[in-house]
Amino acid sequence: MASRSIFAMSFSKIRDLYIQKAERKNRTAAEVDSILCWLSGYSQEQLQHQIRKGKTLQAFLDEAPAFHPNAALIKGVVCGVQVEDIEDPLMKKVRSLDKLIDELAKGKAMDKILRH
Repeated sequence: MASRSIFAMSFSKIRDLYIQKAERKNRTAAEVDSILCWLSGYSQEQLQHQIRKGKTLQAFLDEAPAFHPNAALIKGVVCGVQVEDIEDPLMKKVRSLDKLIDELAKGKAMDKILRH
């Protein structure tokens, strides 16, 4: 049930945690936002609207305009679980996002993170 509580967390709080993680590794909030927009299909303006509205992580993901088709290329381990093996579609989106932020924090180039 603990994994379900992440869905109820404020998206802006999770974004702040992603930004803190990135900044500790000399990456930027703009790069985090680029990842969020790329994966979810939100524009920067729409992203800010979701933050201002206080949406939960689940609402942010459920209302996403269009998950990027290259999201299927996101593979690897997050929290000890292979992203590509996650069956719950919402949890898979959360862990895919986590994986992209991990890659950012590890210094990977943005074009590789965004699967160009």
